[in-house]
Amino acid sequence: MTRFVLVAGTTKTARIDGISAAGADPDLVAHTPSADAELLEYGQLVRAPSLPVSPTGCPTPAAITRAVRERVGFETLVVDAGLAEPTGAPTVGVGAKPGRDVREPDPVPTAPGAWVAAHELGGALPDDELVIGETIPGGTTTALGVFRALGVGGGGSKADYPAGVPVSSSLPENPLDLKREVIEDAFVASDLAPGDAAYRPERAVRFLGDPVLATIAGLTAGALESGTEVILGGGTQMLAAAALVRHAGVAAPLSVATTAYVADADVDAAAAALDCDLVVTDPGFEGRDDPLARYAAGEAKEGAGMGGALLLAERAGALGGVADGTLEVVERVDGSYEP
Repeated sequence: MTRFVLVAGTTKTARIDGISAAGADPDLVAHTPSADAELLEYGQLVRAPSLPVSPTGCPTPAAITRAVRERVGFETLVVDAGLAEPTGAPTVGVGAKPGRDVREPDPVPTAPGAWVAAHELGGALPDDELVIGETIPGGTTTALGVFRALGVGGGGSKADYPAGVPVSSSLPENPLDLKREVIEDAFVASDLAPGDAAYRPERAVRFLGDPVLATIAGLTAGALESGTEVILGGGTQMLAAAALVRHAGVAAPLSVATTAYVADADVDAAAAALDCDLVVTDPGFEGRDDPLARYAAGEAKEGAGMGGALLLAERAGALGGVADGTLEVVERVDGSYEP
């Protein structure tokens, strides 16, 4: 049996102006993971105040993941990896608390405990295969921090990185300079240097990461060590999670499923370097005359396990119909969307 696991949490790093497009209203960004969990479970919001959208109206990738679930059908599990706002979705906790701003000295103090608890959970789930997705605004910035702390991608100065490290963005124009500055400040605050946490993954995610990455890495390591197959559904953050798993000494086969809106040479190179099988799917949103066209324009791109869900749709021979069904789900959640 295949189970889709959504790991949902928050980091105050997302509050940095210009970091994320995960929410049209900055005051609602912290609600995004809670809303995504509800959308996945129910196809509508229960406690969250509004559907997560970008400032231009691009709907959350969780809408696509939910559409696939309705078309294909799969079991789900939501893991609370530091939610800052309540959700109406049923969740399993691993002791994670919301992450602080990564520029603080100890931004994720609950990372080691969350890793251990998630590892136990991953090893105990009775499934043949897990497809793991994430929802955390600001997560590509903390993923960059983890890559750098582990020494992945090479280069120790601003001029040298990302240098092979895939750093995507929910924004059409990736604010890489801002992300680099944030991570430089994070290294100063943590008293670490790039590469200092190599083969010490819990240290990397505690001082340069976020609680979702800690949870995904622990969950993945536990599942792989128990013989469960794992597909990480996503881009930058899932490759960072894969790096954490590899630096934890887990060498079992691991797949990453992402969308055509994220895939590029850096993603290919990072997946190969981490000995991960990369699968790329395309929901075909180009040319649409609705908010989903924003994906093809470079917004959102990935998230909430969208790439992994699309892979399940492709396996079931249903990928061709997903694009038509997705907007129906969005319309049921928020009547402001027009076909």
